[in-house]
Amino acid sequence: MAQDAGALDVTLAAAAGEDRQLYEELREAFRESVARQVDLLSRSRCDGNWTVSAMRLKGLAASFHVDPLHELAERALEAAPGEPTVVRALAQWLAEFSEV
Repeated sequence: MAQDAGALDVTLAAAAGEDRQLYEELREAFRESVARQVDLLSRSRCDGNWTVSAMRLKGLAASFHVDPLHELAERALEAAPGEPTVVRALAQWLAEFSEV
């Protein structure tokens, strides 16, 4: 699944203004937050932990208008804890996002 960070980039650019360093710091903070939740999700085996991590991902995606991530978070909420296809899809999205 190709990631689309267009809306995220617009949101971060609006927050950072002309400060490119701040823009990069904000983007990295977003990436780290997503990575932390994907890691927690990948280690979750009970409904509660899985749901909390998926909801946090959904909140991050919604806050920054990142639709592909939002869709993946929705898939996680619908899946059983530890569902490997969801975890792999999220890890792939994160890897592609990190390359940009």
